[in-house]
Amino acid sequence: MDLEYRLKELKNEYVRIQGDLEKLESTGNRTSKMEDRLTQIETEIAQTKKEIRNQK
Repeated sequence: MDLEYRLKELKNEYVRIQGDLEKLESTGNRTSKMEDRLTQIETEIAQTKKEIRNQK
């Protein structure tokens, strides 16, 4: 998969989950799984950026 495309997908997923998380927080629901996923996505974004830099 193209790394630039993967990076865009990860960023879009991050924004989507962040919005869902805000909705859950406002209703008092548990958010720990979503917070864990955001942390995982942050790691994947950093790794993907590193791979892109290494290609250049």
